[in-house]
Amino acid sequence: MVTIAGLASNRGRNLRNVADRAPGGAELGVVVSNRADAPVVDWADEHGIPSEVVERGDDESRESHEKRILDALSDYDFDLVCLDGYMRVLTSTFLDAAPTTLNVHPSLLPAFPGMDAHEQVLDAGVKTTGCTVHVVSEEVDAGPIVTQEAVPVYTDDDADDLKSRVLYDAEFKAYPRAVRWFAEDRVTVEDESVTVEGDVDAGLPERRVTSEDRYDELRYGENPHQDAAVYVDETCDEASVVGAPQLNEGAKGLSYNNYNDADGALNIIKEFDEPAAAVIKHTNPAGCATADTLAEAYADALATDPMSAFGGIVALNRECDAETAELIIDSFKEVVVAPGYTDDALDVLTEKKNLRVLDVGELGDRTETYTEKALVGGRLVQERDLWTPTLDDLEVVTETEPTDEQLETMLFAWKVLKHVKSNGILFAKGTETVGVGMGQVSRVDAVELAAMKAEEHAEGKDAQGAVMASDAFFPFPDGVEKAADAGIEAVVQPGGSVNDEEVIEACDERGIAMVFTGQRCFRHD
Repeated sequence: MVTIAGLASNRGRNLRNVADRAPGGAELGVVVSNRADAPVVDWADEHGIPSEVVERGDDESRESHEKRILDALSDYDFDLVCLDGYMRVLTSTFLDAAPTTLNVHPSLLPAFPGMDAHEQVLDAGVKTTGCTVHVVSEEVDAGPIVTQEAVPVYTDDDADDLKSRVLYDAEFKAYPRAVRWFAEDRVTVEDESVTVEGDVDAGLPERRVTSEDRYDELRYGENPHQDAAVYVDETCDEASVVGAPQLNEGAKGLSYNNYNDADGALNIIKEFDEPAAAVIKHTNPAGCATADTLAEAYADALATDPMSAFGGIVALNRECDAETAELIIDSFKEVVVAPGYTDDALDVLTEKKNLRVLDVGELGDRTETYTEKALVGGRLVQERDLWTPTLDDLEVVTETEPTDEQLETMLFAWKVLKHVKSNGILFAKGTETVGVGMGQVSRVDAVELAAMKAEEHAEGKDAQGAVMASDAFFPFPDGVEKAADAGIEAVVQPGGSVNDEEVIEACDERGIAMVFTGQRCFRHD
């Protein structure tokens, strides 16, 4: 465990932050101040942290003062020295005798060193500032850099604004990070340079610096009492609903929920090379299909659950033609997303005053390989789920072999199922959905919901003879038993349950074909 000796002349807010966070298990072992009235001393006493006050005499040399500080520290064991607003320049007398000494400076060194960094930033008119954690040397603000953190400078900022933003958004991140690296024994300081083991550019890197520009302020968030905005990543090359031209002038702009649902809809139809259409409601597919023509695909997708599709989002993976447009406006929809529209289609769609029509341009490749989800106090980042099984990935585990048509349906169903919230179950025939059970806490509930949707809400189709896809394994036979009651004749699922043999036996007893993919496709958000 790394123990820190902290030197501060005032409040020591960075030291207090490090003590609270204990990065890498590091602890603040002693606080030293050159001012008896420094608030950090009172804070240390209140928190049971030893403190020492070593004031410098009026005529005392820096070297003499530093020797007395070292004497005061001689009774303590420590591995790292952290300065925080310590208003004295240290000499080799201290630096050569003490372990590595760190400081945090409120600018991106080597720019704007010295006492008035924030004023220098404003005078220079730069648009980005931040902080630098560096190894202390005898030259002021010039030691080798350990880490930095950037923050924006806004037009109406003054020095106090910058001071606060740099402290809370930069220093409170960078200083604990540097301490953690030392605590993990990953830092080498050598020949006026710093190297950090593992600090490399990778898919999931040690540090992430992201910058996005506000594209638009939204009327509200998920609910009217929540403020919201949408930000754009200008480096994204993949077709996206963010920044997509809205072709029907005068229609209201997209809402927070519209953006979320439209993004989900677009992601589904990117799965398919054939003409495909999807209808989305609350980020779940109410229906999806591929067909020889776009109009047929849309009609088949809509027929899965036309009641739930009311007020939904439509996504197409081909240029929208007039025939498809006529079908779309036959019931209320919020947004249409497509890689282009014929003039005749636009004439049809713009008849609906508030149907938002988005042109995302050529779909192209899926270039974004990671997805993320904000948490309170952090962010989850993962590889994007771009995997779908091929015929070679499907392992037949039952006595009944699936037909070629069922195998084709399984591959289609998996591509849609990836976009259904877990627990997710999907019934499909051919290359169209017939029932979707999403977001259930029980897999059996999800099966029953998909069966109910197919029986009561689907138009012109049902579950009899359909294929069932499950986003995770069946822990017990009851799920496939319920599916058999609904008319399911084939199942695709990941497999991997301790009860796989019982599930397979239940299928064999009912003449159901089952294949394992070996991979699951959970979607929890």
